[in-house]
Amino acid sequence: MTHSRASRFHRLKGSRGVVNSRKLEALDILEPLREVRDGYLISLNIGTPSQVIQVYMDTGSDLTWVPCGNLSFDCINCDDYRTSNRMTSTFSPSRSSSAVRDLCTSAFCTDIHSSDNSYDPCAAAGCSLTTLVNGNCPRPCPLFSYTYGEGGLVVGALTRDVIRVHGSTSPNATRQISGFCFGCVGSTYREPIGIAGFGKGSLSLLSQLGLLRKAFSYCFLPFKYANNPNITSPLVIGDLAMASKDSLQFTPLLKNPLYPNSYYIGLKAISVSNSTSSTSIEASSNLSEFDAYGNGGMLIDSGTTYTHLPKPLYSDLLSKIQSLMMMQPRAQDFEKRTGFDLCYSLPCLSNSSSADDHELLPSLTFHFIGNVNLTLPKENYFYAMAAPSNSRIVKCFLIQIMDDEDYGPAGVFGSFQQQNVQVVYDLEEDRIGFQLMECASSAASLGLHRT
Repeated sequence: MTHSRASRFHRLKGSRGVVNSRKLEALDILEPLREVRDGYLISLNIGTPSQVIQVYMDTGSDLTWVPCGNLSFDCINCDDYRTSNRMTSTFSPSRSSSAVRDLCTSAFCTDIHSSDNSYDPCAAAGCSLTTLVNGNCPRPCPLFSYTYGEGGLVVGALTRDVIRVHGSTSPNATRQISGFCFGCVGSTYREPIGIAGFGKGSLSLLSQLGLLRKAFSYCFLPFKYANNPNITSPLVIGDLAMASKDSLQFTPLLKNPLYPNSYYIGLKAISVSNSTSSTSIEASSNLSEFDAYGNGGMLIDSGTTYTHLPKPLYSDLLSKIQSLMMMQPRAQDFEKRTGFDLCYSLPCLSNSSSADDHELLPSLTFHFIGNVNLTLPKENYFYAMAAPSNSRIVKCFLIQIMDDEDYGPAGVFGSFQQQNVQVVYDLEEDRIGFQLMECASSAASLGLHRT
């Protein structure tokens, strides 16, 4: 629990416009997401014959990339993953008969190099002036670098190959898409596992499947199911994602003119309450609007573990929680050990981590634009740090402060706070819907629970 993935938001390069490619004939895709301690993994089936690579599902970036090379893949500052044996398998393009390097003339190559001049990648590749002018240089796209919001960096080559996705009608039904463009990454800094980008840019998985004007949804299983091989979180892409739209609360997606490929929502306030009192803490205006440089808004990001709030709102929220829980002893040793700002030692009448302390914990409701009120399950923000001991259990508050609220999003709505919540991205109407849901039951109904 002390380890979380920092924001995967790709905010250090300019974003380009959306480009749609071919569309799938059948619209609905159902993919299982396997929960690990710091995110949700989707299995990519790439190549001929197919190689299965597990990568993070990330709504905060566009590029899909996989580690490449069995022995040559190098990840710097990834010792934590090596010692816990969580480095994933790698893709070998030499073992796929359908893998080819993308060309420097490709629009994807221009996009990955963040260039407004389509000649730049081929010029960097050493093409002659004649082939530049004629647009027929046969050289591959130069190596790219791709940076993430908290210092992560990957370096690799754009590659095209076959990708296979699962249909919703049968777990064994797959559809094949040729020419899928992704990063074949040989070296990274602090990025040990590949990423499937679900943003709105041309390189994203959704865009290349031709589904940017459709919908997708997920229902993240609670943390207690992490590494459980028998149940996975459902990811649905297509019309089926909107099946429960009448039960959803929808908040509009905010349009950031400088970062149009990311998903922003507007936070208006957070309510804190218990059985005797209720207080609404107003959010600053930068959580629902942008400045001239594209800073502001609340990013909803499956690639960030914990929700992050700007300092004024975070400080007010902590103060209110402390006032409501002043009769409960702080577990300051856990605060020092974990880095979380609030940890409490709570009575636990049974030998359970969740049954008896709920009435002692305050309720949190996030109020978004459009009169959307999302009351989070208490396990989504106060979580047990250890097993019960002497009829008490330590729980810590798992919402954090923004490190740099003056640059990029003003806040981030992370995946941990989205557990047991169905989240629907309605890209046709530019809105996001929420409803509380038992995600284990949803997974079972879609055939993703093996007994």
